[in-house]
Amino acid sequence: MQNHMKECRNEGVPFLTFPELSELPQFHHAFSTRLGGISQGYLASMNLGFGRGDDEKTVLRNYKIFCHATGFPIESLVLAAQDHHTNIRRVGRKDRGAGILFPKPWQSVDGLITNDKGVTLCVFGADCVPILIVDPISHAIGVCHAGWRGTVGKIAAKTVFSMQREFGSLPQNLQAFIGPSIGPCCFEVDEPVEREFAALKTLQPETLIEKKPNGKYYIDLWETNARILKEAGVPKVTIGGLCTKCHPELVWSHRASGGKRGGMCGMLMIGEEEER
Repeated sequence: MQNHMKECRNEGVPFLTFPELSELPQFHHAFSTRLGGISQGYLASMNLGFGRGDDEKTVLRNYKIFCHATGFPIESLVLAAQDHHTNIRRVGRKDRGAGILFPKPWQSVDGLITNDKGVTLCVFGADCVPILIVDPISHAIGVCHAGWRGTVGKIAAKTVFSMQREFGSLPQNLQAFIGPSIGPCCFEVDEPVEREFAALKTLQPETLIEKKPNGKYYIDLWETNARILKEAGVPKVTIGGLCTKCHPELVWSHRASGGKRGGMCGMLMIGEEEER
């Protein structure tokens, strides 16, 4: 699959962007890679995951390095509390710094939405699917974390419906972007997981699942989430096409590393100014 993401670099720090999203001046976004930070050992070097065995001061320093390179004020970050649920939380300027400057006051939140300027929504992954959603008309944004459980639970659609309810966003005005994550080439599962996807009858699951000779299955998380978004009314979904397991030299992959890995972060903000 074609890679629709662009690798950028500033002050020696690489990061990934969607060129189409970069063309919308009211929004600012970036995805980290595994490079450009100060972490050591198996976490080298840009680990943005707390709780991965890294010193918290080192992780915070990595955030400062990444934010400085990409233009996000570190005090603007709001971190999700991801544990494979489908809960969506609206946040605002009062929540800036949550998870960075003070502990997150929530649990089991795998999706965040806001229509406040200067609030950076953060979503994490290292094989799971990070999704960014923007509303250029109502000037609202959302992010969500879709592992296989979140995908089956249609967290992407729940994020769309939350934006519709909270901000009046019309699904037909939204654009969605599926970031670096494990691709259909590498997401191998056993039959119990396959059955969960096969039950998504409205998505034509037979075209999303490939049975392998070893009795296991490959599943296309990218296209599954794209169809969930389109079923929710989002007409434009861009799949980044960067498989984390295929590119462990650039990005973190839980499966490629056997779980000895850091965390990546996707960041999305409505800019303080209309033009950047």
